[in-house]
Amino acid sequence: MKRFLAAVLLSGMASFAYAQAVDVEGVKFEPTIQVGGQALQLNGAGVRTRLMFKVYAAGLYVPQKSKSAPELLAQKGPRRVAIGMLRDVGADTFAGSLNDGLKANHSEQQLAGFKPQIETLNANMKSVGEAKKGDQVNFEFVPEAGTRIIVNGQPRGAAIPGEDFFQAVLRI
Repeated sequence: MKRFLAAVLLSGMASFAYAQAVDVEGVKFEPTIQVGGQALQLNGAGVRTRLMFKVYAAGLYVPQKSKSAPELLAQKGPRRVAIGMLRDVGADTFAGSLNDGLKANHSEQQLAGFKPQIETLNANMKSVGEAKKGDQVNFEFVPEAGTRIIVNGQPRGAAIPGEDFFQAVLRI
């Protein structure tokens, strides 16, 4: 009986620990969120550094957890990249980094196909202005709406159409 109770207690503690928020450099990522009426799970979180400076903490929310990049890219439905800023970053610098990431992960032909979406992304980032330390910047995809940039809970700029574009952002 004691072994049974210990096993129940440990499994309950493991479930409790699993349901806890993940803290990355002081940025909290909840284990589950709702996007477009669908529950998403935190797949993973980490820190982006540039020239030894910690720039932001990011978490990826998806319908089904996976350790496989192709499986994550193939998932359909709502998804979110949640970013917690660890330092101030100007709009031009942020947009430039996104563009560099797109260029590093796509062919010239693919980039040409995304030209209107990339222009909208750049305009949206410029409308955000400076992302300040502590700001929450989400890249959120909902099939009916497209990709939205949401800063501290407020949508910014126009929705960017195309699930393929959100997948391009994920490749960054």
